[in-house]
Amino acid sequence: MKTQLKAAVIRSAVKAGTRLRWLGKTAKHIVVQKSDIETGHGRIRLRIYQPPGEGPFPVVVYYHGGGWVIGDLVVYDPLCRDLCDHSNCIVVAVDYRLAPEHPFPAAPEDCLAALKWTYEHISLYGGQPNAIAVAGDSAGGNLAAVTALQARQCLPGVVKGQVLIYPVTDHYEPGTPSYEENAKGPVLTRKLMVWFWDTYLKGSPLLDAGQTRHPRATPLIRDDLDNLPPTLLLTAERDPLRDDGASYAERLQRHDNQVQYSLYAGACHGFVGLQGPKPDHNKAMGEISMWLGKLFAA
Repeated sequence: MKTQLKAAVIRSAVKAGTRLRWLGKTAKHIVVQKSDIETGHGRIRLRIYQPPGEGPFPVVVYYHGGGWVIGDLVVYDPLCRDLCDHSNCIVVAVDYRLAPEHPFPAAPEDCLAALKWTYEHISLYGGQPNAIAVAGDSAGGNLAAVTALQARQCLPGVVKGQVLIYPVTDHYEPGTPSYEENAKGPVLTRKLMVWFWDTYLKGSPLLDAGQTRHPRATPLIRDDLDNLPPTLLLTAERDPLRDDGASYAERLQRHDNQVQYSLYAGACHGFVGLQGPKPDHNKAMGEISMWLGKLFAA
């Protein structure tokens, strides 16, 4: 009960803060449609952002951040509008189930189901089913990476690329230099990241007592990182997760995958989307859009 109350308080605060930072600055001309889909574990909501024009358009399936505990379609509406506007791609935002109400592996189950639905139905919205990338930030970057790995097996060839924005790729122990340097933030602290991980994994039907790593939770530990789609991976210098992202980029490259890695000097966790349309956010939107353009033109 205490964990649920803490989650509710943080969810409310993040929603209010993000709305304030984007007030009057969102891309209102983007058409947004809503859908509920069946996942096999219940229904989840999607928002489908459509750029102006005839199409058909490439597609980005976006998984929001928030430590698998917070974040939703409302919080990430400004970011998804902005990504759609800059990239000229349809963006499918996924409202996957959150912990503590739904511990691991509920989130990756929903994320894979949303990808499958997108592949099967996006042509009805003007999208190209043969031009789909997955993307996400923080815990959403974790879910994008895990979804790409799952899809390699059960939806081969569907994911053409992955955009991972300061992704979580391993459990918080042992601590990396970036966890030590940025233990007290700004924005994301080590203490908060520990709480996110503990909340996400507690009560998981897939984990034994004391187990903290799993192939669908901690992709950095996997040995089977070959034959993955091209990757754009962004990290922030002042972020506990900086080394998670850098290590995953290095491992992907070691497995002969195509990787573009960018470290945003001086930037903090959440600079993409959650802090409003500031210079680093705009720079990242430009880099992501250019990378997607090249990906889908290939």
